Amino acid sequence: MFQIKTFNAIASEGMNRFGKDKYAINESDQPDGVILRSQNLHDFTLPESLLAIARAGAGTNNIPVPLCTEKGIVVFNTPGANANAVKELVLTSLLTSVRPVLAGVNWVKTLEGSDIDAQVEANKKQFAGNELVGKKLGVIGLGSIGAMVANDAYRLGMEVMGYDPYVSVDTAWSISRRVQRATDRDEVFKNCDFITVHVPLTDETRNSIGANEISMMKSTAKLFNFARGEIVDTEAVIAALKEGRIGGYTTDFPEEKLLDCPNVTMFPHLGASTEEAEINCAKMAARNLKRYLETGNIKSSVNFPMVDMVFNSPYRITVVNKNVPNVLGQLSTKIANGDINIDNMINRGRGDYAYTLFDINETDVDKITTVAQTLHDIDEVVRVRVIPQPTSQY
Repeated sequence: MFQIKTFNAIASEGMNRFGKDKYAINESDQPDGVILRSQNLHDFTLPESLLAIARAGAGTNNIPVPLCTEKGIVVFNTPGANANAVKELVLTSLLTSVRPVLAGVNWVKTLEGSDIDAQVEANKKQFAGNELVGKKLGVIGLGSIGAMVANDAYRLGMEVMGYDPYVSVDTAWSISRRVQRATDRDEVFKNCDFITVHVPLTDETRNSIGANEISMMKSTAKLFNFARGEIVDTEAVIAALKEGRIGGYTTDFPEEKLLDCPNVTMFPHLGASTEEAEINCAKMAARNLKRYLETGNIKSSVNFPMVDMVFNSPYRITVVNKNVPNVLGQLSTKIANGDINIDNMINRGRGDYAYTLFDINETDVDKITTVAQTLHDIDEVVRVRVIPQPTSQY
């Protein structure tokens, strides 16, 4: 029986994937898996029993990922599960940034009298705007969200320029050939009328859009941040807006210092706040966690490599170890010395750590347990698991 602990409200469509025959939810303070949304785990004591954490969302800044890696705890996220929700909000923001429809709606609510039609016709010019057709949109970061924004903006009639030196092969195939590829990020800042950023928050990207980048923008250009607030240097934005050096800033991450700044639109962190996105994230997080607990296979992890091998043998041994020379040889030798035959294996490394699956043709549990202990005794080994063949594949 696997023990699962939840933080935050996780959509039932995801939690229902944990069958009562194999899983107990919030019944132990020594869980095998944790599933959460925005709960801060940096002050949470990670129990020795914990094998994996699944985040129902893309960002993992609320999880102590380096510490988890050291302890052999796999951290999953759900890339792409909320991409459509964010994309739709970005497109909404683009449209409302050129057409003052919200101001117009609020103005109509103030009207009184029987001649509303006449008042509207006499005053509607104050809400005249512009069109997106023919304008140039720059998309920095062509992951799941950025690629969707780029494709749909082109369908709206915009010229689109995308920049991402790390774009994946799968994403590259999904991007319209009509999206112009920028070879240098500066091209985007210098040439685009609208710039939207869709990169993860890392040490490299923190404040990566600052005074230098903003100085390259057209005085009418508008910047959109639906990625993470810290990616944009707020002070640099405020200075540029007050001096009229850019046309506007829209963000999904409100800050007090931006409240009285001109030409700023702030959303209350609505990017992934749709019922569909929450359900999709919950389903994907549960699937990632369930797959790992029952098979040892890893997909969509932020700290360990993707490792996926069909499970056909009676048992599987999984090993997390420091990624240094000769460890794989030691592991294979100890399994062979235990008189156990390896049917299949796969090994992948990521940074300072590696992960290996050994499918073994053995059913003697005592024999397998003894060998697993010898593997764990290797200095470079962090965690060893023994998994029986599941009743269904993933």
